[in-house]
Amino acid sequence: MKSELQQTISPVDGSVYAEFDLAPANAIDTMLENATRAQRHWKDVPIEQRAETCLRAVQLMVDAADVLATELTWQMGRPITQSPFEIRRGFQERAKYMIDIASGALADIALEPKEGFQRFIRREPLGVVLVLAPWNYPYLASVNAVIPALMAGNSVILKVSQQTPRVAERYTAAFKEAGLPHGVFQHLQASHQDVERMIGDGRIKFVSFTGSVEGGFAVQRASARQFIGTNLELGGKDPAYVRADAPLDATIENLVDGSYFNAGQSCCAVERIYVHRDVYDSFIDGFVALTRRYRLDNPLTPEATLGPMVRTSSADFVRSQIAEAVAQGARSLIDPREFPADRQATPYVAPQVLVEVDHGMRVMTQETFGPVVGVMAVKDDDEAVALMNDSRYALTASIWTTDVEAAIRIGDRVETGTWFLNRCDYLDPALAWTGVKDSGRGCSLSRLGYEALTRPKSFHLRLQL
Repeated sequence: MKSELQQTISPVDGSVYAEFDLAPANAIDTMLENATRAQRHWKDVPIEQRAETCLRAVQLMVDAADVLATELTWQMGRPITQSPFEIRRGFQERAKYMIDIASGALADIALEPKEGFQRFIRREPLGVVLVLAPWNYPYLASVNAVIPALMAGNSVILKVSQQTPRVAERYTAAFKEAGLPHGVFQHLQASHQDVERMIGDGRIKFVSFTGSVEGGFAVQRASARQFIGTNLELGGKDPAYVRADAPLDATIENLVDGSYFNAGQSCCAVERIYVHRDVYDSFIDGFVALTRRYRLDNPLTPEATLGPMVRTSSADFVRSQIAEAVAQGARSLIDPREFPADRQATPYVAPQVLVEVDHGMRVMTQETFGPVVGVMAVKDDDEAVALMNDSRYALTASIWTTDVEAAIRIGDRVETGTWFLNRCDYLDPALAWTGVKDSGRGCSLSRLGYEALTRPKSFHLRLQL
């Protein structure tokens, strides 16, 4: 039975950018069977050959970065001057790093010699890996799992958000041109119910999900039908702490970018800032002045430094958080009229700075996922740590100071997956990408990322009877 036609509505101008069908049940079954069959052969392909194929596919996508970026801007609204860097920088950096370290990360683990025996631990691929990727950074979030899963000898089925369907199509085309065997990588669009059934299907051996906390719980419930692993990268309410000795100019520049890049639609965007009261006034003055220099506009124009949010409902949610906070006593420092493109009932919303906020306000405790940040003054490190930890989320957190020892000491006390000094909103592929609390479980990237995508198999060989 043919499914209902689905549409991707562009936040740029409200037009229909793409149309597609959801995969019917028989097509999903065929895809799972093809993935299972193909993986049995792919796992025996030498890792050097896997690397060559994956590198070719990655390079094909990097070579087409300008085209992919234009598609991405139409699908989710990021300024066209920024979109190419998702492919040329982050996507390429992560993919090549994980390919480069694969041989070492996946090598047999040799044990100390024991007379009359040979013993080692081999890393076996799991089988079929289901990757569920979001719309906000669809290439970055998906590459975290797709390339390592393939390098480890698994087959992959990719489902991206219905907001960014072209991303999965680009992967498929690149892998096909690179010579990846049929069935090793496939993509689909499917309903939530069909995805839930796939996760519970015995042919799926691992699920990598990036999305909302509610989505993460749904994946966990579905995966409980069988004994499989999951990696969940969920929401964030990431804090920053500016100490009295912070280099203010550089700190302000980086935190403004960390708050508003991609219209704040990042799981690790800075959403709350705690500033030592000795530098609070100077920080606020500089932060507001730099925020006012942003240009909210049609993201296809080169002048735009801030584009629309992904949809009007998302912008309305941000506006409601701001209005609620102001009604509770917060003060907004940016007049939306300074940004002519900001219009009610559209995805275009001006950046906002809120002061006189507290943790009784949703804007300081609930994920906003938009271009607004609340700023509070604190008296010392202890108060900053207490406020940073007062959250259900814990993905990343940053400290801004010239005292490295203090940064490490304070970082030991902060509940977070990644602790930054003098930077934010960045993912280093050599480090484990992980969240705690409601920000997720498991990890991707780094050498540790390969452990989740393989299982240990022990070889205990008695050489003579």
